[in-house]
Amino acid sequence: GCHGFCEMGPLVRIEPYGYLYTKVKLEDCEEIVEKTVMNGEIVERLSYHKDGVSYPRQEDIPFYKKQTRLVLEHCGHIDATSLPEYLAIGGYSAFEKVLFDMTPDSVIKLMEDSGLRGRGGGGYPTGKKWAQVARQKAEQKYIVCNGDEGDPGAFMDRSVMEGDPHRIIEGMMIAGIACGATEGYIYVRAEYPLAVERLKMAIEQDTSAGLLGDNILGSGKRFHLHINRGAGAFVCGEGSALTASIEGKRGMPRVKPPRTVEHGLFDCPTVLNNVETFANVAPIINNGIEWFRSFGTPTSPGTKAFALTGNVVNTGLIEVPMGTTVREVIFDIGGGIPDGKKFKAVQIGGPSGGCIPAEHLDIPIDYDNLIAIGSMMGSGGMIVMDEDTCMVDIAKFFLEFTVDESCGKCAPCRIGTMRLLETLEKITSGNGTLEDIDKLEELSDYIKSSSLCALGQTAPNPVLSTLRYFRDEYIA
Repeated sequence: GCHGFCEMGPLVRIEPYGYLYTKVKLEDCEEIVEKTVMNGEIVERLSYHKDGVSYPRQEDIPFYKKQTRLVLEHCGHIDATSLPEYLAIGGYSAFEKVLFDMTPDSVIKLMEDSGLRGRGGGGYPTGKKWAQVARQKAEQKYIVCNGDEGDPGAFMDRSVMEGDPHRIIEGMMIAGIACGATEGYIYVRAEYPLAVERLKMAIEQDTSAGLLGDNILGSGKRFHLHINRGAGAFVCGEGSALTASIEGKRGMPRVKPPRTVEHGLFDCPTVLNNVETFANVAPIINNGIEWFRSFGTPTSPGTKAFALTGNVVNTGLIEVPMGTTVREVIFDIGGGIPDGKKFKAVQIGGPSGGCIPAEHLDIPIDYDNLIAIGSMMGSGGMIVMDEDTCMVDIAKFFLEFTVDESCGKCAPCRIGTMRLLETLEKITSGNGTLEDIDKLEELSDYIKSSSLCALGQTAPNPVLSTLRYFRDEYIA
């Protein structure tokens, strides 16, 4: 499983000492076995060093010390392919509790009171969504996990699926019992073959152990789980496009209402949450509301995983409590900007998000604060830019992506984003006029207000946020 500190890989963690060796090469292995595995001695040159200080233990390394790893706590610490190992650390105890000691209503009430919000980007209250599906009078209901993760530079869900697959499955099973659903689908992008392999293995293990299938643990309850591979369409991260893709149709959003909770997969009530959301469920059941709310902010409790990349010293996968400031993430965990250059901006939320400039470095990261400054949480991609980055080029890069990924169903997105991109190309090639800037703003507002789904509605965000904070670069 991924330890998260990608910049220092390949990483080797030695148990039970908790030593973490960085940038390990094949020729180092013999020495590691002889000194550390056999005798508990540290191979000093392989430990992480910063400012002349050696950090042999993983938990002491500054990159990890500032984090709070709840969702990622087992990634890189357990054998992801072993059901007995997951059971040994308390796996499926939350599911057992839900199955035998709680009512569906009490599970949903617990999720509502926890304040857990969807980690896929929108931040919709998880308990509220579950309650809406539980209320539906239908013979068949579905639980769907969105593991599509199409944002450039994002790999949070991938790491959880590869490093702790049983945790996601347990969250889905709990949702199934709470909402009265008997079938579940995990939608994974085909570019994640290891994630698919690990999830398949976990499902087979659970089925053999009687945790999945009919009459689970003699309770009379049943839940079956399937994997569906997506073909890499970014638009399939949107709920109705995702369910259409599972059904074998072209992945395109539809008009709402009806919503997915009423008419989702195969026209049945459907709970659709992303990987990170489901990974939060079992710990909340086991540890309670007060424990979960002790992390984060009152309106955004818990933690959030981010893929930290770009012009930053420590790239990798991190997890911090909601309310952590942008400055703490980039300069304390990320180690600052390489080569002594100045920080310019960070793009949070991928193509759907916006650029946050230096003036907002001390803003606490949560759903509402990010929207207020023209960005959004998105799934958790965080791309750092230094003083040499051209912000007009950044807007163009993200727009090229959304133009490519538009499904073409609605004109505002299909035609509007193309016109936006043409205007940006005109400006970056040195042929722009000041009227083009007004045109960008007018067109962006139109696309945001009239596109069919969130892809189109958020596509202008990189343009609008860079115009808001770096207008001088457009004028130049």
